[in-house]
Amino acid sequence: MSTRASTENSFQMPSHRFHSSILREYDIRGIVGETVFDADAEWIGRAFASFLARALKRAPTIAVARDGRLSSPSLEAALITGLRGAGANVVSVGVGPTPMLYFSVYKLETDGGIMVTGSHNPPTHNGFKMMIGRKPFFGAMIQDLGKMAASGDVLSGSGTLKTVSVLEDYVARLAGELSDVDLGRLKVGWDAGNGAAGEAMALLTKRIGGHHVVLNEAIDGKFPAHHPDPSEPKNLVQLQETVAKEKLDIGIAFDGDGDRIGAIDAKGRIVWGDQLLSVLARDVLKDKPGSIIIADVKASQVLFDEVARLGGKPLMWKTGHSLIKVKMAETGSPLAGEMSGHVFFADRYFGYDDALYAAVRLLKAVARNGGDLAALRDALPSPVNTPELRFACADDRKFAVVSEVRDRLKAEGAEFDDIDGVRVRTRHGWWLLRASNTQAVLVARAEARDETGLRRLQAHLGEQLARSGVALPEKPPAGH
Repeated sequence: MSTRASTENSFQMPSHRFHSSILREYDIRGIVGETVFDADAEWIGRAFASFLARALKRAPTIAVARDGRLSSPSLEAALITGLRGAGANVVSVGVGPTPMLYFSVYKLETDGGIMVTGSHNPPTHNGFKMMIGRKPFFGAMIQDLGKMAASGDVLSGSGTLKTVSVLEDYVARLAGELSDVDLGRLKVGWDAGNGAAGEAMALLTKRIGGHHVVLNEAIDGKFPAHHPDPSEPKNLVQLQETVAKEKLDIGIAFDGDGDRIGAIDAKGRIVWGDQLLSVLARDVLKDKPGSIIIADVKASQVLFDEVARLGGKPLMWKTGHSLIKVKMAETGSPLAGEMSGHVFFADRYFGYDDALYAAVRLLKAVARNGGDLAALRDALPSPVNTPELRFACADDRKFAVVSEVRDRLKAEGAEFDDIDGVRVRTRHGWWLLRASNTQAVLVARAEARDETGLRRLQAHLGEQLARSGVALPEKPPAGH
């Protein structure tokens, strides 16, 4: 092994093996006390700090934050121990949403960052999201951490720890986006679901115009009101009731760590991720005509057609927030989004997924386009579709099923895209089949002009799956 600076001396520590399920494609996560323990957090810190130190050839400075889950303080403390034990200098920025951690990496000019968060998962789950420099840390890099821990090949050092609050600066940056627009009489409901975005959300509403009703802003890892996942309609019921009772124009919800957004219009309808992106794209393309707007393969064809109609260049890409961020940087896209509610702005922002920033831009877009989100939604075509259908398929089989379906479609001369799974186009509409990168499941969706077309698409999808020994759910719920 080559000689390194004194802060980067490598030595063999007792090895550590992570549970096989926790090193995911985009992050590290599992069930606390079953697959994730404080010892894992410490070794993640040791391995991550060593990875950065070897890349930089010096001791790195790493920002750390945590969400409000009951297990997060203990995991964060162990993580910091590991980071410092490998020689990293740690800047703790406290409790808040994941985008606040991302913001701190830019604001404090650190070499990377780690967020302790279970995101939108159940209260018993927790994990880690990471940045290397200003880029996502994912894929093979996460697997490298596992290999380093398994071999004990980490660095030894004695890093420093300091605490810095960035919450006020973060909220000021969000509020500043509305300095050139008058929200007037716009009435907005906000629901943090007791997640990590709560404090920032409450502070933000006090700094911007309009009338605001705030729900579940207290950060509480027990999530007493409802689970913080706005992609599930049942978690938006309280917000829908508030919009109706208070006669609000818009309702905005966040997931557990504040990087995914949900929205309700004045009629109480959910405005889904691709519909939100259509509204946001309208505003961005006014200022940046001809720009590339990216959406994942699960998005409605309506979105891609709307972007083209508005003079933009629609680009369909793979699902996964890390993959989207990389593609945005590669193409110079100012705006991207996923059906799950991740929205990414590189237009006047940093290019990462920040649901609070997306909320501010949504308010701005609505104010600049008549002040009526429901009318903007009504202006879009209304196809019929399924929601995202998820059904079990073993990890060692899920990608093979997709490959089998793709090969049969190719042999049959079908029209399809295979950017991420297969998205098949027919005269009735389209259907999608892809393998989840994070779970032992297959994911499907279909969209048509009418119910008859949707049934035919589902039958075609079901037939292809059956030929590979997989069955669709018998009665998929209604989509949007």
